[in-house]
Amino acid sequence: MNLNAPAFSTFSHEGLDLAYFDEGDPSGDPVLLIHGFASSALVNWVHPGWLKTLGDAGYRVIAMDNRGHGASDKPLDPEAYRPWVMADDSMALLDHLRIPEAHVFGYSMGARISVFSALAHPHRVRSLVLGGLGIGMTDGVGDWDPIADALLAPSLDDVSHARGRMFRAFADQTKSDREALAACIRGSRDLVTRADMGRIDAPTLIGVGTNDDIAGSAQELAALMPHAIALDIPGRDHMLAVGDRVFKKAVLDFYAELSARP
Repeated sequence: MNLNAPAFSTFSHEGLDLAYFDEGDPSGDPVLLIHGFASSALVNWVHPGWLKTLGDAGYRVIAMDNRGHGASDKPLDPEAYRPWVMADDSMALLDHLRIPEAHVFGYSMGARISVFSALAHPHRVRSLVLGGLGIGMTDGVGDWDPIADALLAPSLDDVSHARGRMFRAFADQTKSDREALAACIRGSRDLVTRADMGRIDAPTLIGVGTNDDIAGSAQELAALMPHAIALDIPGRDHMLAVGDRVFKKAVLDFYAELSARP
């Protein structure tokens, strides 16, 4: 685990102040990282070593705290967390940094946001890496209302739902605003149609842990897309796949192959 926190800055979009970092090689190909639900840029990308991995490989590494998370503003209206709304936040960050296009890499909820970004702004997304979300992107990942309930429960001891306990414990660990997260989980669950997945031309890598009981099949999602490949991350569940060495090597190889294309 890497605990060296980079310097964060803020920019404003739609009346919200959103925190971000811009690290790595400023002349390198930009990679925009979009974190998962109840996480943050630090928890999802710095601590598991992605900033170091991508920075050492010569990339410009950009990530922000999604609205409702980390050091960014935290609205309490579920409508503020629709995936296309958060996708616009991500593209606004590229605008703020004057970056015309980037590799976009999202994990879990961040993968959903990445797909909505690619659908709305295909010219801005050079490639996609979707981690922690397979066919659940189109078919759903189960009932998430108990997670909102778990976040708002008086304490973890009051939560019996297994997945609810997992996310409540994670939110407590990261000292998150649980009311904002409850609004987020209620507002951010819109699915992508299979037809829309088929419209995404960007080269795509989909990585899911073999023990992930949330994401759904990476292979099934990749089969819907014209230029996608699936990666099994051996022995990893939804929480542990993000920092896995197999995943990191696959992403670096994926980017290297794209760079080698004429």
